[in-house]
Amino acid sequence: MHPGSIAAIVLGSLMPVVAFLGFYITKKLIEKQLRQNPPISESQIRAMYMSMGRKPSEAQIRSTMSAMKNAKKGNQYTKRK
Repeated sequence: MHPGSIAAIVLGSLMPVVAFLGFYITKKLIEKQLRQNPPISESQIRAMYMSMGRKPSEAQIRSTMSAMKNAKKGNQYTKRK
């Protein structure tokens, strides 16, 4: 056997293991981040407004949701319409 063919066999047998480990580790990291920072929903925003004694309109809820999405992206300053 040539050294190149041995290396190809070894690399070919290790690739699925490395791919599986990468998938598993990435999945666990994403699950951990979602547990620590769960996404906020419209019902949670509605409850926040109600706890402050306000009845929010749908426009206010959509505005708050878009502000949250922009804040997550790092766009702190957006133009007002």
